Order: sequence, then structure tokens, then C-alpha cells
Amino acid sequence: MIFSQSKSLATVAFNMKPKRGPYGGGNQWLTQVSPYLERCGYAVTYDWKAKVDCVLGTHAGLGGGLTFSYDDVLRAKARNPRLRCIQRINDNDARKGTGEMDRFLAESNRAADHTVFVSAWLRDYHASRWFDATKPHSVITNGADPAIFHPIGAAPWSGAEPLRLVTHHWSDNPAKGFDVYAELDGLIADGVVRDVELWIIGRWPGEISWRAARTFPPASGHALAALLRQGHVGITASRFEPGAMHPVESMQCGLPLLYHADTGGTVELGKTFGVEFRDDLPSAVEEMKRRYQDLRDRVLREAPSGDLMAGQYRRIVQSLLCAS
Repeated sequence: MIFSQSKSLATVAFNMKPKRGPYGGGNQWLTQVSPYLERCGYAVTYDWKAKVDCVLGTHAGLGGGLTFSYDDVLRAKARNPRLRCIQRINDNDARKGTGEMDRFLAESNRAADHTVFVSAWLRDYHASRWFDATKPHSVITNGADPAIFHPIGAAPWSGAEPLRLVTHHWSDNPAKGFDVYAELDGLIADGVVRDVELWIIGRWPGEISWRAARTFPPASGHALAALLRQGHVGITASRFEPGAMHPVESMQCGLPLLYHADTGGTVELGKTFGVEFRDDLPSAVEEMKRRYQDLRDRVLREAPSGDLMAGQYRRIVQSLLCAS
């Protein structure tokens, strides 16, 4: 196969442009994978100005925001049968409370030669609706930038101080688990859960009046990571999250995970790095105290990371191009 640029291995096109600031997991994925591919010898573009060998596409919500569409990819593939397309799927209607996302992803998938899901839970969700699981696909867990979200400098829980539980959400959507955080806040304030602190970073529904929790304004990047490293355990009660970034960012900062049983793809990480809860928060907190050191050791050895994630995408790109 003759590639489009003599000084690069191949040209990879992303269908959205990188943005600065907290623009969600899709932007974090893009701002890590695109420079990683460039360091590995690929040319990267965000439009059709260059001749393209492979499309690495995602979505930017139902409101648009893509630099080119999957219909554009289909038309380009009709002209160039060697063009390959990878579609990253990281959403569904269950999380968003919509009736359009699943249909949009299914229609877009017509252009894909390989599909990447951010969790097995999300793959199975779509397979029960429209995705043919015999088609080429992978599950690649999201990762955060290891230059920012890392455990170096974090202070582990000694057992002689309150166990600090930390959560962070840019959105104040109640589905992020604020009912559980408010419940835990009350249990701490009433003395039912002892020797525990709760930190809330970000936004929350206006009707919540915290009684014991320590609150912080929204933060991202280095400022957020510095706060996370002051915690001991990340807690998430989000429902039906395909591949949430907030637990990944916490784990990369050295925090084991206390997670809700209905938190979608996060459960896959929680089974290795955390303690599950549903109705009995006090018991789950006590179990975390007992298992803390073992779980922290696992997080430090094996937690997801952006460099691991980017390498997995590179291998898929390489494999598709070699098979062309």
C-alpha cells in the first residue's frame, strides 16, 4: 500500500478538533491519542484537506460538533476502498435519558471497519439492541493523561485519621449519583458513619444543602489532580456510565474506588480496584477500610492510564492498515 505522505507512516483523520479545558471524555481521548500517534510516526489531521488512510472517529453529542460526518466517510470509502475507519463508541440513551443516541451510533457504525467500546458493559448494551458482536471490535478502557493524573505525592490513608472519600463532577445532573452523596453526607453528620470525610468537587443540584461534606468549586487538569491526591478513596454513584472519566482520574491518582452497583462500565474497574455498594453504605465503607491497603496496591500497579489506552488504538490502526 502506498501511503499519502512520504515522511509519515500513514495519515489518520479524527472527526473532531481538540479543545482546551474540560470538554468531557471524548476530548480527553482525542488530546491523548492524536499526539501519541504523531510521536509514533503518523500524520494527524482533523479534516479532509489531506489524503487520509484511516479515520479514527467518535461523536460530539447529538448537537453536532464533528468536523466531518460518517456519511462523508462512506462517500470517501466508495472512492477509495483502501480507506479504513475505526469508530469509538462511548455513549448510549440509558445514560443520557434520550431516544436518539443509540440510533445515531448504529447509523454511524455502517462506516466502521473496527468498533471500539469503552467498556464491555456498553458493548453488551448495544449488542442487545443493534450491534453485531461478530463484527471486528475491541473494548478499550478510557485513560487520563498520566502527566497530570498520577499518584506521585499522594498521601495514603494511615488508619489513624479519617478516611477521606472524594468525588468530582462537572455536571450537576442528578444521575451523577448525588442522591447517594447526600445520603452519605447525612450518615456522616448523624454519626452513623464515623471517622470518614466526604469531599465534593465540582457542581451539584441546587436543592442539596451539605451538612458535613467539604465542597470545592469545579476543577480540571493539574488543579483537580492535586485535590484528588489529597483524598484516600474515590467514590462514584453515577448510574449507567459507559466509561466515566472521574473514577479513572481518581484511580490514576492512587485512590481505590467505592462504586455503585448500577454504575455501568465502571463496575468492570471496580471489581478489581474497589468495593461495591447498593443499599448499605456503612458496611461498604467499613469493608473499604479493611481492604484499603490491598486495593491501593492494585491501583498503583494496574490502574488504567492514557498511555496504555493510546497504545491500544495505535495497534488497531496499524493492524487495519497492514490488512488493507
